[in-house]
Amino acid sequence: MDGAVHPTLLESISAWVLVVAYALSLAYELWRATAKAGASRHDSMRAFVRELWLYLVAAAVIVLLFAGVPFAAWVGLAFSLLFILVSIFYYNPKMMVERNPGLIDWFEDFVYTGLLFVVAALLTLEVSGFALA
Repeated sequence: MDGAVHPTLLESISAWVLVVAYALSLAYELWRATAKAGASRHDSMRAFVRELWLYLVAAAVIVLLFAGVPFAAWVGLAFSLLFILVSIFYYNPKMMVERNPGLIDWFEDFVYTGLLFVVAALLTLEVSGFALA
C-alpha cells in the first residue's frame, strides 16, 4: 500500500457520470443562450454566465470524488440529491414552462436528471458500505 488515498470504484463511476451530466447540461445551456437567445428570460449569455457557479461547484464535487477524499461520497450524494430536488420542484415547473420546451429540452432534462439519480444510487451504495467486486 502506498499510503495515498484512492477513490473507490463507486466514487470513480459516480464522478464520470457527473462529468457526462454536467457536460451535457453545459452544452445545452450554451445552446439555449445562443441559438435560443431571447426565447425566455433564462435564455441569454447573461443568464448563462450568471449560472456558471453551478458548474464550478459540480467540478469541485467531481474532483473530490476522483481524489477519493474520505467525505467525498457524502458530498456527492448530498449534491446529487439537492439537484434532483431542484430539477423536480423548480426547474421543471418554473424554468421549463417558461422556455416552451421542445424535444431537445425534454431530452436534456430527462437525461441530466436521470444521471443524477444514477449518481445518487451509486453513492448511496458507497456510503452504506457496499462495494463492487
